[in-house]
Amino acid sequence: MEMPEQPRSRRQTRAAILTHLLQSGGSFRPPLARAVRLSEASLSRILFDLKAEGLIAEVRRPAPYVGGPTGLVSLGSSVALAAVELTGQWLSVGVGGLSGELHYTERVPLPVKLNLGSVSHVFREALALLRDWTRQRRVRLAQIGVSVPGLGRLSEFGNPIIPCDVGHISDMLGEMFAGVPVAFTNSVVAHAKFHRCRTENYPFSGAHLFVFVGQGVAGAWMDDPVEDDALQPVELGHMVFAADGPRCRCGHHGCVEAYTSLPALAELLGVTEADLLRLGNEWVTTIPLPPRVRQELRERLFRLGLAIGNTLNVKPCRGVAISGWPSLLSEDDRRAVVDGIDACLLGGRTLAQVSLAFVPPSTGNDPQAALAFAAFCLARCGGMHAASTEAA
Repeated sequence: MEMPEQPRSRRQTRAAILTHLLQSGGSFRPPLARAVRLSEASLSRILFDLKAEGLIAEVRRPAPYVGGPTGLVSLGSSVALAAVELTGQWLSVGVGGLSGELHYTERVPLPVKLNLGSVSHVFREALALLRDWTRQRRVRLAQIGVSVPGLGRLSEFGNPIIPCDVGHISDMLGEMFAGVPVAFTNSVVAHAKFHRCRTENYPFSGAHLFVFVGQGVAGAWMDDPVEDDALQPVELGHMVFAADGPRCRCGHHGCVEAYTSLPALAELLGVTEADLLRLGNEWVTTIPLPPRVRQELRERLFRLGLAIGNTLNVKPCRGVAISGWPSLLSEDDRRAVVDGIDACLLGGRTLAQVSLAFVPPSTGNDPQAALAFAAFCLARCGGMHAASTEAA
């Protein structure tokens, strides 16, 4: 039985198809038609256009059941996207496809002394490398995604994490990549899209809160990707728990980020942040945790849970995905996060019906997160940037 079609513009319909493919990795025509609420005849007409533009491809696969469809619709490989991702150590740039494959990457280290001038210089150097690579290979970019830590509604007054002038960087991109759509986002949003679209068996398909614990601590509301407010960053890491606590880089004392960020974790473990980052996910089996340190670690995780629980009290939702170093810990250690959430929710998670899942860390895989965001931006506008200058 075919689903009744929804009154949508051509752009919205294309966006619904592309975002579904982005989040599912591919689909046979009948379930795709049901997912986007189109008749199979209408879907076929739109797929014909998307295939002609290189946005999708269709390959023969064994039917999922006897007499079933054999044409699997997936994202095309001919569209090129650029990713620009700023981290605490370097600026990464790259070129890849809609499905996440990277064809080129470059990392330019950040200077020891960070200020607007020095960071702008790094952006100019890295973007020049990206421009030269695309020119030499005659690669035409369809979208550029830029991920910046701490980017938010007050960013025009200065970035609280890494000093950078977003307006100046935007002008720089317009100068070097004239005509190519550019979208900026907070790092947590980029990592949220990476996990939603690239993590196998991602635990949630509906609305949920994504929490990223890395060099900063932040969240993002994940909802219908076609909606304008589908990805809203939440600075839950700057909830203050102790006015006399450790100083946070936002300028306050006692923020949950000052207890649970990667720099705070490194200090607790007695190693440098550089050494912790160098170890990657192996730190959890390489660095011993004496009982005193483990107890302190759990207390900090409890505070992280409090911050998440307070966030859910403000805007309830049924699911929370946590990515970052806490996901590497044992279930016994992670229980402290759950206890913290339960301490905030009236009746605990059981009464509130909140599901909690830990997903693998994505720190260190840059610029994959920015590439996933670029793919999301192109999909959400239906791949029709040439027909509209509407911002992603």
